[in-house]
Amino acid sequence: MNEEQVLEASPLGSETAYINQYDPSVLFPIERDLNWQKRGIDRQELPFQGVDFWNGYEISWLNLKGKPIARIAVFTIPAKSSHIIESKSFKLYLNSFNLSRFKDEKAVIDAMELDLSSAAGGAVNVELFHPDTFVQPTAFTGECLDDLDISVEHYEPNAELLSKGTGQVSETLYSHLLKSNCPVTGQPDWASIQIAYTGTKIEHEGLLKYLISYREHGDFHEQCVENIFMDIWEQCQPSALTVYARYVRRGGLDINPYRSSEADVPSNIRLNRQ
Repeated sequence: MNEEQVLEASPLGSETAYINQYDPSVLFPIERDLNWQKRGIDRQELPFQGVDFWNGYEISWLNLKGKPIARIAVFTIPAKSSHIIESKSFKLYLNSFNLSRFKDEKAVIDAMELDLSSAAGGAVNVELFHPDTFVQPTAFTGECLDDLDISVEHYEPNAELLSKGTGQVSETLYSHLLKSNCPVTGQPDWASIQIAYTGTKIEHEGLLKYLISYREHGDFHEQCVENIFMDIWEQCQPSALTVYARYVRRGGLDINPYRSSEADVPSNIRLNRQ
């Protein structure tokens, strides 16, 4: 199936019965390659690696006595996995734990890692945190672009807005103005994004205009970040590049794709907006 047919078959935009008994069959994988096949590109040849951090704030199950347990979860999905997991199906899957009994926390982690790894086509790591011990909010480092006085005309991605200046730099920039839309429902997806690079200086005004140009674009979080990475990589030709987006949560989940030309291991920070 092509991407349009896959989206039509997904739970997104469809009326769905919410279940509260453990059911991994509700997970709906989508091939990561679909985003690139329509552009004639082999995703495995792209110059990045990374992870997707999914943070789940509505995690609960029953112990063997029927008492609810509440946790916050961090799901780490490798960017090299073959599939993303459609977010509504992910939420349905997590809801299916709500009235299901498990021996202990390890049994829950084992079930989640098995099911999610199978759906993603790669090894998914699951961590559970007591609500009192989860990481506190922090902030992106670097220079914020948002106060630049620019005129904006493009609200669909336009890589030609990107340009190089002069001089070699290593700098970290960020913006809170990234917005895209769900490719099926059209619901807004709000995010902050950090871009770190080494190479010829990128014109800041053009970079901010480019990020804003996603405002009416319909795509998954992971695909938006990969497209942003590749547009900067091809248009500005840095020697090193990292793109890290932190999306605002929806339905108890936030999705945070990280793509880098370097072999860095990012921190799963949490911004104030999240």
